[in-house]
Amino acid sequence: MDNRRPLDTAADLLSLLNDTSTEPRPDSQLEALTLAVSADLPVLLWGEPGIGKTAALTQLAEALELPLTTVIASVHEPSDFSGLPVVGDDPAEQGVPMAPPDWAVRLVRAGRGLLFLDELSTAPPAVQAALLRVVLERRVGALRLPPGVRIVAAANPRSSAADGWELSPPLANRFVHLQWTYDHDVVVRGLGGTWPQAALPQLDPTQLPDAVTFARRAVCGLLTTRPGLVHQLPKSEARRGGPWPSPRSWEMTLRLVAFATAAGASREVLSMLVRGTVGDGPGLELLASLDRMDLPDPETLLADPRSAVLPERGDLRQTVLDGVVEAVRKRPEQARWDAAWALLVLALETGAPDLVVVPATTLASLRREDWQVPAAIERLSGAVALSRRAEPAGER
Repeated sequence: MDNRRPLDTAADLLSLLNDTSTEPRPDSQLEALTLAVSADLPVLLWGEPGIGKTAALTQLAEALELPLTTVIASVHEPSDFSGLPVVGDDPAEQGVPMAPPDWAVRLVRAGRGLLFLDELSTAPPAVQAALLRVVLERRVGALRLPPGVRIVAAANPRSSAADGWELSPPLANRFVHLQWTYDHDVVVRGLGGTWPQAALPQLDPTQLPDAVTFARRAVCGLLTTRPGLVHQLPKSEARRGGPWPSPRSWEMTLRLVAFATAAGASREVLSMLVRGTVGDGPGLELLASLDRMDLPDPETLLADPRSAVLPERGDLRQTVLDGVVEAVRKRPEQARWDAAWALLVLALETGAPDLVVVPATTLASLRREDWQVPAAIERLSGAVALSRRAEPAGER
């Protein structure tokens, strides 16, 4: 006699559907999220509904061994975050404490955890105002969240959010904004039974002091030359609800640059982090200044051209060659002029020939009458002439 209940077979089928495996796969989005969480900065994931934001948070919590607490911001009242007043025996003497919600009490008791504030963009302005204290001061009612608690929120764009609101500028400026998208190949392979398992970035203990020095030099160097970037409140309401530069967000950016440097993060990950903190324009300017910081000193190259290593990227190589020629212009000497030609030959042999055309032409104009012409010029003359013939041909 079959003693199986009607849903037992359905349970067997569900078990087979849930029986999936994982495989290692790099994930820049998850790496950026992990670094921001490690830096103890609130993160806001922006993405369309149903693309896996909650699943990513679940995977991150498991990888970091943190209990996950999910709070749907849109279905709560402001008092759920600021606390409810509890009148004691003698309010005039003891005051009226603000009682925190149960989820905050559980986080404090655990001493650690990942607080996930979902549907933030559908929370009304009054709730967003109450969340300011949670995100900035880490206070819920009379409780203070312990240092072991990290905060991540998620939001849908207003165009796809039910009764969505724009984020208030004070709240938006407290988050690292990450755009969350899905990968077609990952979804197809996952539905086939194999989901990705991303490797979390690891901080190198030996790089911590240098990472802090590098981050401070990068951010302070940019803001010294571009003081207008210190604070720029966007004019449009929509942009105020995203990342924009302020002293607070620049402090967050400095911390993220240090963490990304210590972890050896890729440029893509670093770009996500800085643009998600101060916005696209200031973020791209910072990335450009970071590139210039890594460029070799023209004087070092001129002192030993045989040991020189030029950047692989064309724009950075062009900048280095222009700097070498400018260094010779400022202090023109026969030996320095010859060394510059040797560097141009190296650039010709290891990169695109058209990059040496302008520096070679400028360097040739710096020659003094008593300077001998180095043999290296002969190796460059063909590439320069070919490039000059190609320009009018391209115009035709």
